[in-house]
Amino acid sequence: MRPDANSIEKHIPVLGYLYIVFNIVGLLFGVLVWVVFAFVATLPSVYREDAMVIHLLGMAVVIFSVVLSAPGIIGGFGLLRRKNWARITLIILGFLNLINLPFGTALGIYTLWVLLREESAQFFT
Repeated sequence: MRPDANSIEKHIPVLGYLYIVFNIVGLLFGVLVWVVFAFVATLPSVYREDAMVIHLLGMAVVIFSVVLSAPGIIGGFGLLRRKNWARITLIILGFLNLINLPFGTALGIYTLWVLLREESAQFFT
């Protein structure tokens, strides 16, 4: 059963919001890890040098989560505004999300199902 243009038109905003929410959760997780690392670094039983390393690791996690989440958030907003570059960006991220079990895999399959259809390509032209 092939979806018609109206069906694709319903899935595009859902997909955009899913990418925004999924990647904001990734950002929040990175910030949470940084807060936990910062707390551990302030414990009195932690040596000063170790505290610096723990704090730097926490900052690395935040930077890593921003680098991974920013394209999905930007792509989600672009998809809501019907930008063709966002479609291409999310197709790439959909393939990359397939290895992120279990939620990323589901999001990746849904992304590819929606955005690789001919109706979707016509929707963005």
